[in-house]
Amino acid sequence: MASSPCGNSNFDSGLEIKTRSVEQTLIPLVSQITTLINYKDKPKKSERTLSAIHRVGQAVSVAVGRFVAVGEAIAAENQELKDEMGQACFEARRAGDAIAQLTDVGSALSSQSDGRVTVFSDRTGMVKAARLLLSSVTKVLVLADRIVIKQIITSRNKVLVTLDHLERVTTFQEFVQIFSQFGNEMVEFAHLTGDRQNDLKDEKKKARMAAARAVLEKCTMMLLTASKTCLRHPDCDSARINKDAVFQRMRCALEQVIEIVTEARICGENKIIPASLYDGIKDFKSSVECLRENLFSLSPQSVGSQLEALVERTEDFTDSPYTSHEQRQAILGLCQLARQDTQQLVHACVEAQSGHSKEATEDIEVAILKTCESVSDLRRELHKVAVGRASDLLKLHGEQLPLRALKAAGAEGNLEAVAEYSRTLTEQKEQLVETCRLLCHVSGSEPLEITCIHAEETFHVIGPQIISAAQTLALHPSSKIAKENLEVFCEAWESQLCDMGLLLREINDVFEGRRGDKRPYLSLPRPGKHSLTNLKTAKAVKLDAEEQTSMAKLGLELRLLSSDMDTEMEKWEEQEHDIVRQSQSLSSMAYNMHLFTRGEGLLKTTLDLFHQAEVLSEEGLQLCTSLRTFSTQLVDEEKSLVVTELEKLVALCQQLQTGVKTPVQGKTATFQKVDSCIQTTKGILIVVLSLLPICNKLNKKYKSEKSSLGSPQDWREGQDAFTPVQEEGAHNSKNTNGFNVKSLEQPMATLNLLESK
Repeated sequence: MASSPCGNSNFDSGLEIKTRSVEQTLIPLVSQITTLINYKDKPKKSERTLSAIHRVGQAVSVAVGRFVAVGEAIAAENQELKDEMGQACFEARRAGDAIAQLTDVGSALSSQSDGRVTVFSDRTGMVKAARLLLSSVTKVLVLADRIVIKQIITSRNKVLVTLDHLERVTTFQEFVQIFSQFGNEMVEFAHLTGDRQNDLKDEKKKARMAAARAVLEKCTMMLLTASKTCLRHPDCDSARINKDAVFQRMRCALEQVIEIVTEARICGENKIIPASLYDGIKDFKSSVECLRENLFSLSPQSVGSQLEALVERTEDFTDSPYTSHEQRQAILGLCQLARQDTQQLVHACVEAQSGHSKEATEDIEVAILKTCESVSDLRRELHKVAVGRASDLLKLHGEQLPLRALKAAGAEGNLEAVAEYSRTLTEQKEQLVETCRLLCHVSGSEPLEITCIHAEETFHVIGPQIISAAQTLALHPSSKIAKENLEVFCEAWESQLCDMGLLLREINDVFEGRRGDKRPYLSLPRPGKHSLTNLKTAKAVKLDAEEQTSMAKLGLELRLLSSDMDTEMEKWEEQEHDIVRQSQSLSSMAYNMHLFTRGEGLLKTTLDLFHQAEVLSEEGLQLCTSLRTFSTQLVDEEKSLVVTELEKLVALCQQLQTGVKTPVQGKTATFQKVDSCIQTTKGILIVVLSLLPICNKLNKKYKSEKSSLGSPQDWREGQDAFTPVQEEGAHNSKNTNGFNVKSLEQPMATLNLLESK
């Protein structure tokens, strides 16, 4: 028998896939390879089956050839990747050729008589070729992803250099010139990191990236006013302290972004998030419940030690000076009850083990149930204390009395009053910092834990910055720039309080079993995409109480539609499907707009709302593209149904874009524009909500039919879709920055056309 065309090579990249773009690029290839390997090997093979197998193999080979051509072009333009990329491309091409040879089965008669090695005679060879192809293609994609990381690092370095120049300027003219350059570089950095954030698979990393980008977004305005204040009052120590703190925080946020994308610690840091009580209780219950299956899975001593470690962590609650006597007693009482129940469980386990029992006795089952119930009661009490304190603080500080007093005292030049109100603000800051720490214990998910830590750090940093800004104003009460600077820091504080209110609702959603991972859609402006230059010509205004009341009904409708969309999306088996991911973004942005109508959330002014609406319309048009691609696999009646709704969605998204970019003057016109934006957004959600169940049903239908090979006509359509390798390479070679994972998606995406109908 002839040897396998793939030889004995077993190329294994051993690389972890960390981004959605790499994962999505591999899906069509994996699907077709699986089809080839898992076909039913019957003694009698029809000509149709042989033809279909041949066409799939040839299509995979052609797609791999085009893919490799792009990979080799990337290697040619990035010398540091040349050797690794070249080897991976060589292995991919070899595996593609092997699959083409193994699937060159011809007719039923010739494949059995001419002695050629085929998929029928060498199943092991096909498996080896498939493994080699998948591992080498994955390595090409991961190597291409390094270019994206390199772009982010290069952009960060440019920002850092300009940041250093800004810190050293001594004249307004020089500052204005350099700050303009800094702004452009920050927009580029925001664009790259925003794309990376959305591409990350790890929700924990996404949350960290969102936190770092939020710091950079807010600090940019602080940097502007703090620097201007320092230039206007160069001998003022408080102004210098205020400015230095902003620059330091921006540098830390920039380094955090690089840590996330490179997965490396900067300057030897090894910051570890402390284990939360929520996770501790969850792990403890899991360990206890394992005793049902195996009495010897955990020693009695380790059960007691695990509980004591939990009880020790509750000291963050019981030792707090802000915890009431009643709350402290309730927590201590529940800890004692958990100890008693755990001791009874340990005693029951020891007795069962000494009697050589292999299964859990009735006493052990009762003890397990009581132990789990007591620690669940403890968790409920801790949640009640943390959330209750946070709610009380938000109500208490909602009127921002210390901030108002600081502004007034600073404007009057009253240093004694500034010192007095600074102490009040410091006390408020300490309460908020500790409350964020308690919320972290009960947050219920890693992304929310990171958001709690971000809130804690923000309050910890901005509090002293407000005080230094107020001191500067008190020393220079007639300074307009010092007054503006204090206003900017106070707004950042108020914004963080609003974010804390949103965080509180999400923690409650997780605790009550509702969908609690709806994160605000953070989107910094992108070059040439968002018409912020036009928007900035309008005046940013906030809705007054009467306007918010009239908007409340519309906002509630958005909230209900958003919730209905979440319910429909949860029904999808493929949560990473483009239709689901883009619909989730729309739902999240609509939820932000709902919060705006309540005077809450990240959107503070009408300009914020209009910017969010513009981003929403762009995401809606991206969803339209995904729906149009999805519709290509549908038959006439099904396709007509989807396309009809799709056309409605396109029209509404374009209407929203046009409305957002239309300039208006005056309060009444602005209010009408707000109303129009929310009404159009409501229309978009209604159409998407109607499409989600239809597409889910059709997606399940076609997915269930993928295991069978399609007709020869389907394969012909797939082959016709391929474009020549030379055209792809020629197109991409025009732009040296054009090669990345996106460049490699198209060759593999064409394999989607080979899916069976």
